[in-house]
Amino acid sequence: MPDEANRLFDFRPGSIPILVSVPHAGTMVPDEQRQLMTEAALKLPDTDWFVPRLYDVPDLDEASLLTANVSRYVVDLNRPPSNENLYPGQKTTGLCPETNFDGSPVYRQGVKLSQQEIDARVEKYWRPYHAQLKKELDIIRGRFGFAVLLDLHSIASRVPNLFPGVLPDLNFGTNQVKSVSASFQKKIDHLVVTPRRYSAVVNGRFVGGYITRHYGDPTHRVEALQLELSQATYLDERSGKWDPAKVAKIQLVLREIVQTILVWAEFETRKSRPKATMINPNRPPDA
Repeated sequence: MPDEANRLFDFRPGSIPILVSVPHAGTMVPDEQRQLMTEAALKLPDTDWFVPRLYDVPDLDEASLLTANVSRYVVDLNRPPSNENLYPGQKTTGLCPETNFDGSPVYRQGVKLSQQEIDARVEKYWRPYHAQLKKELDIIRGRFGFAVLLDLHSIASRVPNLFPGVLPDLNFGTNQVKSVSASFQKKIDHLVVTPRRYSAVVNGRFVGGYITRHYGDPTHRVEALQLELSQATYLDERSGKWDPAKVAKIQLVLREIVQTILVWAEFETRKSRPKATMINPNRPPDA
């Protein structure tokens, strides 16, 4: 892989059938683009702050990890390259966002991105991330017979320009049960109804973005789950600072979620292994 592509994301291969994708935690913005942005946008307010750090728990030590370094203001890795609206009839931001979540402009007055510029960003930043994501899913599926993709996000608890009221703390998305199998969905549903101090919903405002919808394919043994976490669960939202007391509490729940998925994956691994051991390495070809 070219050196330039390596700077676009960080990747760590794993040894269990789970790939963690963090597409919106990046803060890198090319200088030529920064010169065109508003002062407010340069603060990158819609970043998924600290998400890799939040999920740095022992349970995921052996998972493959793909983390974007490029800001979503450069190109949104969780949008389709066609820039199709994933939530028809609802406000959302696009492939190369021109507005923040609060509706204010990303670029200075008079700046309008050309289609040529958008296409160039897709080629330079979007495609390398997705090439690595697909490659690793193929490797995991080839090794274990299936793969689990966890697409992890966070968002402010209140974004009145996009939705009314306060978001639930835990927002699970399985593309209306299209990106996961029935057995996987059952595990997620159980997590949501388990009593705890955090509110939770499955396929509510967030059913999963492009990554969940595109790669989730239970027919071909790829389970894809998006988790959109309210930033109120781990940040002081006024200052945007990491809140250790909040983090300690929410990480207990995140570990429970991960452990539930690991148990499911271990069961699936046991089912897949007998198929692999059916191949006799001592059997001559075409015998």
